[in-house]
Amino acid sequence: MDFFSGGRRVGGGGGLLPSTAATAKVKPARKSSSASSRRRGRLRDVLSPTSTFFLIGLSISFLFFVAVVVLYGVPNPLSSSHSKHRIARRRPLPSGGASSDGSGGGMAGGEMIAAAAVVDITTKDLYDRIEFLDVDGGAWKQGWKVTFAGNEWDDEKLKVFVAPHSHNDPGWRLTVEEYYQRQSRYILDTIVESLSKDTRRKFIWEEMSYLERWWREASGEKKESFINLVKNGQLEIVGGGWVMNDEANSHYFAIIEQITEGNMWLNETIGVIPKNSWAIDPFGYSATMAYLLRRMGFRNMLIQRTHYELKKELALNKNLEYIWRQSWDMDETTDIFVHMMPFYSYDIPHTCGPEPAICCQFDFARMRGFSYEACPWKFDPVETNSNNVQERAMTLLDQYRKKSTLYRTNTLLVPLGDDFRYVSMDEAEVQFRNYQMIFDYINSNPSLNAEVKFGTLEDYFGTLREEAERRNFSRPGEVGSAELEGFPSLSGDFFTYADRNQDYWSGYYVSRPFFKAFDRVLEQTLRASEILAALVLGYCQKLQCAKLPISFSHKLTAARRNLALFQHHDGVTGTAKNHVVTDYGTRMRTSLQDLQIFMARAVEVLLGDFHDKADPTLLSHFEPEQSRSRYDAQPVHKFLDVNDGEPRSVVFFNPLEQTRDEVVMVLVSKPDVSVWHSNGSCVKSQVSPDWKHDTTEDNTKLHRLYWRASVPAMGLETYFVAHGSPSCEKAAPAKVRVFSDTPFSCPPPYVCSKIETDTVQIHNLLYTLTFDVKRGLLQKISHKDGKQTYVGEDIGLYSSVGSGAYLFKPIGDAKPVIEEGGQFIISEGSLVQESFSIPKTMWKNRPISHRTRIYSAQETVQQLIVEKEYHVELLGDEFNDRELIVRFKTDIDNKRVFYSDLNGFQMSRRQTYDKIPPQGNYYPMPSLAFMQDPSGHRFSVHSKQSLGAASLRDGWLEIMLDRRLVYDDGRGLGQGVMDNLPNNVIFHILTESNISALPSNHMLLTLQPSLLSHRVASKVYTDEPVNLFYMFKDLTVFNVKATSLNLLHDDTEMLGLQVRPSVSNIGYVRLDQSTDTLFL
Repeated sequence: MDFFSGGRRVGGGGGLLPSTAATAKVKPARKSSSASSRRRGRLRDVLSPTSTFFLIGLSISFLFFVAVVVLYGVPNPLSSSHSKHRIARRRPLPSGGASSDGSGGGMAGGEMIAAAAVVDITTKDLYDRIEFLDVDGGAWKQGWKVTFAGNEWDDEKLKVFVAPHSHNDPGWRLTVEEYYQRQSRYILDTIVESLSKDTRRKFIWEEMSYLERWWREASGEKKESFINLVKNGQLEIVGGGWVMNDEANSHYFAIIEQITEGNMWLNETIGVIPKNSWAIDPFGYSATMAYLLRRMGFRNMLIQRTHYELKKELALNKNLEYIWRQSWDMDETTDIFVHMMPFYSYDIPHTCGPEPAICCQFDFARMRGFSYEACPWKFDPVETNSNNVQERAMTLLDQYRKKSTLYRTNTLLVPLGDDFRYVSMDEAEVQFRNYQMIFDYINSNPSLNAEVKFGTLEDYFGTLREEAERRNFSRPGEVGSAELEGFPSLSGDFFTYADRNQDYWSGYYVSRPFFKAFDRVLEQTLRASEILAALVLGYCQKLQCAKLPISFSHKLTAARRNLALFQHHDGVTGTAKNHVVTDYGTRMRTSLQDLQIFMARAVEVLLGDFHDKADPTLLSHFEPEQSRSRYDAQPVHKFLDVNDGEPRSVVFFNPLEQTRDEVVMVLVSKPDVSVWHSNGSCVKSQVSPDWKHDTTEDNTKLHRLYWRASVPAMGLETYFVAHGSPSCEKAAPAKVRVFSDTPFSCPPPYVCSKIETDTVQIHNLLYTLTFDVKRGLLQKISHKDGKQTYVGEDIGLYSSVGSGAYLFKPIGDAKPVIEEGGQFIISEGSLVQESFSIPKTMWKNRPISHRTRIYSAQETVQQLIVEKEYHVELLGDEFNDRELIVRFKTDIDNKRVFYSDLNGFQMSRRQTYDKIPPQGNYYPMPSLAFMQDPSGHRFSVHSKQSLGAASLRDGWLEIMLDRRLVYDDGRGLGQGVMDNLPNNVIFHILTESNISALPSNHMLLTLQPSLLSHRVASKVYTDEPVNLFYMFKDLTVFNVKATSLNLLHDDTEMLGLQVRPSVSNIGYVRLDQSTDTLFL
């Protein structure tokens, strides 16, 4: 995982996606003659730092520089005229403006203040200012009684765009296929037929997953009509992603994948590239999404589900439309225009105006004869006719006018739709017919100063931008943006979402954690598979094996789409019905298996053990080290069944661009084994017992074999494991120390001793870890330089009433669940030191067991981390309406401020507020959270899956691990979350005491991960054995050779790659479509 802070020192450079800046030309390398080499050698001698001539020149240059500074002062920085205008305009902080320190990037120290972008509003400012009193506003319950004077439209008439839409969830209460067969296919048919009847009708569509499915079955006539509707502007594709993705749990890699998959299909099939984003249903919004959309060419966004108190505050000041800026972007290169919907929901009762009882009367599909529920306010819609059109039109126009007073311009957007609407022609006709009659009446009366018509997002944003350019909506002292003048600039994110009555949607950060972890495994495996596919395609230019990557291309596409599908805001969130979760899981497991089969065959090809070149798609002799028997089963480590004289090979694949050097593990059937490298050298190794997570048996009868492996960038490496090898030293068995309140059997050949003390320690060259023996919990981490971090690990359970898949509603604080007793085992070896705890609890079926590991591998990232692995089983009825957490009660003086990541991309500052309940102080933690005190002492937790985190007391960092909930929380799902599965949650803990000391106002700043933390994060994100070092067992090893496929060095010829000297785009691999040859 890479965190991008946008060039904190110099502004907003360094984006994830290619920028529009010209790429610098790189001259091709060429062979030098001996004469030119000699000339360069003499020149190097003259300019060498040890040369007298060099020192004289350096001294003269320094004196000249000092003279210039004394005479003329420090020069201003150079920039383009356009950039100079924008930066100069914002150099002084205007009254009312705010530095976006509360929610973005920056380096620790004074540089952070200078680097933070200047904006008008930060979400931190909003939280500081709002009292969160949940005042009843009357008809608009979460607002106030909206009025208008009547002369607001005398100079500029009100222009209303009513945008028909249908929100189609790709899985929620039904599976994606069930929804398609029952509703979505008919909705798309209806759109084509209804819009073709009247060119004044418009519609917007978002989900490409359904459109692609429909396209496969649609007739040629329907396809042609669809394309024509898009081209003439009646039908707009908005967003264009495969799904409308969640923004709290999804990793940025998966977000890019799902948007790319949808947009590429759309462009290749229909020839459209969307420019407007439509996100009405994600449960909160991330600044990362705004950044990615802007970099992808989007100019406008629409969002809906933000905290109702924030909506009210923004509406009071007419700031519901703003420019979203990354908080580290001083040059405004990431600015994107945002329209925030003002009311409770995106359904028709909550979109026409502030009074839902009135707006519901204009949802004509709620009339008798249709299947939708009647208006709950008891005033049902009636057919519009010549007798009532005036009254109906004036009533609706009154709502439009009231809604428009919440915005700055006289251009208004009114969405017209709901979930799975327009499913029949009768429904479409009743909506279009009645609205068109009302529109005609309003438009035929110029005295009303209003024009109303159906429109798309492009119609709305285009008209708004035209009006904003004609009229000056800027306020005195407002920072604004050059992207679109007249609107405030804002930075920050919109978590945690609350929709009503202080109900906070922080539960979905953790719901179904098993599948959140599975999501990352598929994500990592897909990335590795795509890299291997590129390597094999190049390799096969010289051999008759190109059929391999080509034959698997459709399965790579299916894997991308299944990963994309799960990014849906009811997929990775864990907020779907049980059978829908089963469908998601089955799809992901199928794709994972397909990718593993491909990777096994690809590794075989690249290692030269390619037995059947006629059909390279046959099953490989290799197999993955981990497998899943079912979609809902934990991954199982396969073990090496070593026999005398039969060495087994283990092949590692490293898909990263850096060499990986670290301790690896495989399971073996016998402890007396040896490890050697493919070059014949012996490798030092260690064996430890493989303990079980329950006390019915102490161990699995297998052994964990550890050794230190090194795998080149984008490369493969082979190691051999054998039993009874006389040439290499056998693996050293770990020493075992045990505390147990039940009988314990020491497994051979290990030597076990009893722990007699209340505390015990394990250590490597950097750390000493101290544990509470009777509870098995980590107490403190001591560094070799004498600095200590008190950790105070604790495990607790919240009780809740009203919690569900979406909501977290605890009753009081979490209660500790660990009692004195249980079983605590220390395994100490030369490479790995581990504690294993099966704690005593009040329940026979323990909800948790856990391991703590440190590694002895000098000059590796591994040696710098403390690895925690929690095995969670929240399975029995005794855990109903309970939510399990781990809490680190550290001695860090963080003032209840911590930092969590947004989509593995950037950090966001989080502050605990007393005026908000605990559930509102929980935030998404897709991969990282850390705390820091003013002296630079930092405590970081890197996670391999998305979870929720909070700092409810000074020095505390708590992370929720799982939740089991009986009841529905009233948000439409209609069930609780009772399908819990055993799950392993893995953290990498990092303590740092050398972070730069912070200024006195550091609590207002957003801090960034250290360089070391970046390295750890990269390791965590790719640390599945199936991805980081893809591990295989070979059935025959005699013809296999170790091969390093490092694109950065000298293997390009072997891969069929050629260096094209004239190409300026150095640094990436692309496929030449005309020759199917890879070029670097």
